[in-house]
Amino acid sequence: MFAAMRFFTGFGISGISIISIVLCKLSVTTSKKLEWVGIKHRTLVGVLMSLDWSFSTTLLPGVAYFVNDWRYLTATVTSPLLPAIICWWLPESARWLISTGKVNSAHFYLTKCAKLNRREEFMILSKVILVEDENRKYSYMDLVKTPKMRRLALLTGIVWFGVACVYYGISLNVPGFGVDIYLTQFIYAISEIPGKIFIIFFLNKLGRRWTQAGTLGFTGLCLFCNIFLFFFLFISDMWIARTAFGAAGKMFAEAAFTTVFLYTTELYPTVMRQNGLGFSSFAARTGVSLSPLVMILEDVKSYLPNIIFTLVACIASVSTSFLPETLNVRLPETIEDIEQTRSWSDFGRSRE
Repeated sequence: MFAAMRFFTGFGISGISIISIVLCKLSVTTSKKLEWVGIKHRTLVGVLMSLDWSFSTTLLPGVAYFVNDWRYLTATVTSPLLPAIICWWLPESARWLISTGKVNSAHFYLTKCAKLNRREEFMILSKVILVEDENRKYSYMDLVKTPKMRRLALLTGIVWFGVACVYYGISLNVPGFGVDIYLTQFIYAISEIPGKIFIIFFLNKLGRRWTQAGTLGFTGLCLFCNIFLFFFLFISDMWIARTAFGAAGKMFAEAAFTTVFLYTTELYPTVMRQNGLGFSSFAARTGVSLSPLVMILEDVKSYLPNIIFTLVACIASVSTSFLPETLNVRLPETIEDIEQTRSWSDFGRSRE
């Protein structure tokens, strides 16, 4: 029964995280005035949306301290989903509706948005997205049918696997620092908030690619430094340094997780964005599943998990460098938009 419920939990989390992120990234600009979330605000909205995760994980240790039974704890932390279901009112993506030929439906939602924002006078679509076949149905197979989509799927899959594997690897090591588990969890959670605030600056100045590679690189560096601390366990206060490096690694790992959501939604074309993010999430969950198995290697050598997580973070960081930059560029609409670019470096330049 527990395994079956966990299956439906994963099913639900996919809907909560993937669909809400995609809907807030998809935008249709009308005379540059009306938009779901346009180019200018994508970074800010993407980061702010992820802060709910950090604030919730900060509250989790306090809730777990007072609610000890895991059954009651599960019921307590999932109860906010009930008002969330009631409050769900996001409209369908106008960009997706237009790209699939459903212009009338797109106009309906754009009109509602214009009235809400008191911008009815700007209700003129500045760009009509044309596709070769409006009745074409897209599936996960389209991720591997064409060369550049295959490469995009492979690279994003590696990055998501690395980000999730390392993030949860650090999270699962909460009892391993010799400190109260509730205090360690709180330190880990609170460290994510400044990381997300600073990441807004780097996303806008350095771009998505180097921010993604950098956060993964610094995560690996923190884990690498923690390896050497295993040889100094006889020092009484060494747990402070281990907790500090662990919290720093968690901060960079969460910054990488925040970036990868934003980055991936900008890489995939509109008609495949949901599928691409779904595949990437699948790769991430595979990494999450393997994290506990890596932690078992502590029974062999205490520093082995950190070595493996460091290597995974480095591989994911290097893979990011092969992806195109998407800062301040228009989102691709169709698979043809991806395939018609002469090289990865032309990906963003053609849409500036």
